[in-house]
Amino acid sequence: MAWRCSGSSNAALIDNMWRHGLITDPAVKAAFERVDRAHYAPVSPYDDSPQPIGHAATISAPHMHASALQHVLPFLLPSARRPAPRVLDVGSGSGYLTHVLAELVGERGLVVGLEHIRELRDLGEENMRKSEGGRTLLEGGRVKFRVGDGRLGLVEEARRGEEDGGTRWDVIHVGASAKEVHTQLLDQLKSPGCIFIPVDDDEVGYSQHIWRIEKDAAGKVTKHCLFGVRYVPLTDAPRGS
Repeated sequence: MAWRCSGSSNAALIDNMWRHGLITDPAVKAAFERVDRAHYAPVSPYDDSPQPIGHAATISAPHMHASALQHVLPFLLPSARRPAPRVLDVGSGSGYLTHVLAELVGERGLVVGLEHIRELRDLGEENMRKSEGGRTLLEGGRVKFRVGDGRLGLVEEARRGEEDGGTRWDVIHVGASAKEVHTQLLDQLKSPGCIFIPVDDDEVGYSQHIWRIEKDAAGKVTKHCLFGVRYVPLTDAPRGS
């Protein structure tokens, strides 16, 4: 029902995704409501469709972002066991999902947007600075943007006062289709932790599926194929970037 979810405003878009069951958790709904997609999508921001943002990248359709959050939510929200969730957003692009993630991890949480093209890294941060809420998250250190190869993950030191949490990630979201589930991402995932990642079904990447990968407290990894998708590839940065 994603095609029915477009709206004339940010509130209408989110309400439509809620009514059609694409958002089912009130915390996720509230997080989306606090982030205006108009700061991130260059045109028709309240259409439930992907849009190009330059450098052969796109901002995914809102219903895809909603699906990602719903599938990783148990590992994303702060709790007594997980007081400072750490999230890596690989292929952060426009910065939209990075911002929504930061609305969910709580005051002690950390979300890092990772891009292989510096101009896209800068775009994500610039977009976040368009709103007071985004500026507050950046200036408070809850959100950071980095340049790097997402296939290798990222080692990001814990924030001051949170060194006991280590450098691994509670959640890794990948916003581009990978040739495989890279070992580095699995190694950097906490126990327990969760990865949401599109993976190519064949060598040319024509067919892709979303995989939800969970690591339990003992380090056992389970993988579940969710649904077919069409994402841009997770690749090297273009030469000159």
